[in-house]
Amino acid sequence: MTKYESVLIARQDLGASQVSNLVSEMSDVIANQGGQVVRVDNWGLKNLAYRIKKNRKGHYVLLNVEAPAAAIAEYERLLRVNEDVIRYMTVKVEEFSAAENNEAAEPVEAAVEE
Repeated sequence: MTKYESVLIARQDLGASQVSNLVSEMSDVIANQGGQVVRVDNWGLKNLAYRIKKNRKGHYVLLNVEAPAAAIAEYERLLRVNEDVIRYMTVKVEEFSAAENNEAAEPVEAAVEE
């Protein structure tokens, strides 16, 4: 399957549990379309370089995904209509980034169960 890295920025007024729920919903969408989320890396609340939709901060989340193109299309469609997501970007990669052994990364099971 094709590998993708996807970064999404959620609104600043969401709590950590709401961001986890958002990520688990998106993971379920990818799983239902025949893909899998390999790793979820929650970068936390960070300052934005400029205001986006009246937000100065956002919750950043990186997802490493192995999925067919149809799954990514559905995933991006749902991100586009979700009001909690400020921005997102999905990039096709040959291999996942070298930071795969990073201790800050959450296992997929932990991110989905929370």
